Amino acid sequence: MPTFAIARLRNVEIGPAIVEYLRRIDSTLVPFGGRFVLHGDPVEVLEGDWSGDLVAIQFPSRQEARAWYASPAYRAILSLRTDHSTSDVILIDGVADDHRATDILDRLA
Repeated sequence: MPTFAIARLRNVEIGPAIVEYLRRIDSTLVPFGGRFVLHGDPVEVLEGDWSGDLVAIQFPSRQEARAWYASPAYRAILSLRTDHSTSDVILIDGVADDHRATDILDRLA
């Protein structure tokens, strides 16, 4: 089951540090099978309030997502982002192609 690393970024200070982060992040994903599936395009708010940019990176599994986040290559560039933005970052597993909304009820029982 794929896992997604999802980040909501706010107050991004575009400058040399963020540019360097963007130049280097792709190579940190390769060994773990990560790829961008969302990357900061403008959102259309249908309900509620939303601020910031949304980024989602897909990995083959949670194990690979965790390994990427803890990797020396990613740790070497992490502060380039965290020192120049406010962010919330989570890992969440995807669902099967045949998933239905009521499948969640099995987990709640």
